[in-house]
Amino acid sequence: MLEFYKQSIKTSTGALLANKGRSFLTMLGIIIGVSAVIIIMAVGAGAQSLIINQVKSLGTNIIGILPGASEEDGPPATVMGIVITTLTYEDGLALNDKKNVPGVSDVVSYYKSIGAVSWGSNSYDTNLSGSTVGYLNVEGGEISTGRFFTKEEETNLAKVVVLGSLVKKELFGDSDPIGQRVKIKKHTLEVIGIMKEKGTVAFQNNDDQVFIPLKTMQKLIAGVNHVSMMRLKVDNQEDMDRAMIDVETTLRERHDITDQSGANDDFTVRSSAQAMAMITTITDALKFFLVAIAAMSLLVGGIGIMNIMLVSVSERTREIGLRKAVGANNANIMLQFLMEAATITLGGGAIGVIIGGLVAILISVVVNFLGYNWDLSISLFSIILALAVSIGVGIIFGLYPASKASKLQPVDALRHE
Repeated sequence: MLEFYKQSIKTSTGALLANKGRSFLTMLGIIIGVSAVIIIMAVGAGAQSLIINQVKSLGTNIIGILPGASEEDGPPATVMGIVITTLTYEDGLALNDKKNVPGVSDVVSYYKSIGAVSWGSNSYDTNLSGSTVGYLNVEGGEISTGRFFTKEEETNLAKVVVLGSLVKKELFGDSDPIGQRVKIKKHTLEVIGIMKEKGTVAFQNNDDQVFIPLKTMQKLIAGVNHVSMMRLKVDNQEDMDRAMIDVETTLRERHDITDQSGANDDFTVRSSAQAMAMITTITDALKFFLVAIAAMSLLVGGIGIMNIMLVSVSERTREIGLRKAVGANNANIMLQFLMEAATITLGGGAIGVIIGGLVAILISVVVNFLGYNWDLSISLFSIILALAVSIGVGIIFGLYPASKASKLQPVDALRHE
């Protein structure tokens, strides 16, 4: 029996090598399909790791508070760009009170916008971040030169500003900006500090923004009373669940919400762990959807295999008749053609795995070179799955041509011109 299979493989391989060009073109659809599956699975896993690493970089003891209600497993509407004004500066002060949230280390409240900052003839469009003094403690920023604004400056509408390193470079070049005055809208603000270069964290370029005392940002520049978001840092990771309950309770009391179930909340509270779980769920679904789309090219490759195998059956009719005349039965003929189809798809799958792996490695190198934390992930499962599917496609689409070949009558086949 083993000798029979060896002979079938040898015969199939010989038949394929006799038409190298056609065999390669037949493989091409499988090569493209398998490499697409490998690339998309690797890129999906890498993109997922990039997003999760960005969230982790914010810290695992951070609670985010956004205006607007949301479903338990979804984001609030404010994430979609809808302006919701349910959170205030005073809410942030209440959350920073250990009487309300005993586990709190610090809170930073934000109002974010985009605008031009000018100095002399230089102007630069950047992110305007009105924030409270808790920014340095919660986000982990550092001052390069000068200082950050004080609590008194935060509350007294002080016209001061701290520049991100990129903004400083764009406006002042190598000049010392401390004590200089920049203009934002109609207001002139004194530069009191420069942030140390920090790079991109959670897809926010921390160097491409200016920091303004929150009250100054609200009252003088934006003309609003609400905040865009808050971030609360918890003393101990073990206190996260308790702190989240305390945050929700405090905000419900302040917003006169008596329903403790959360159904009527006008805010959303999420821990970094919840954010990562939500992101993982969403990216997993997206990743497998894209893999399913890429796998459609394997279907196209399978149709190509069936067409080529039908042509092969037609061309080799006399050969089939001769083999039957010397004793080959229907099963032998069918197995030979199935082996040819499986060999084509296995070869194409192997080449596709190599190409897909090389492209995935190249993408990882480029993304990491650009400064992002991208994990290269080519799983053994994805390789086995791609090869198994490719062989399965070959067998499935090879069944009809193989069956047609096996049913040829020896006499008719030998008479075929």
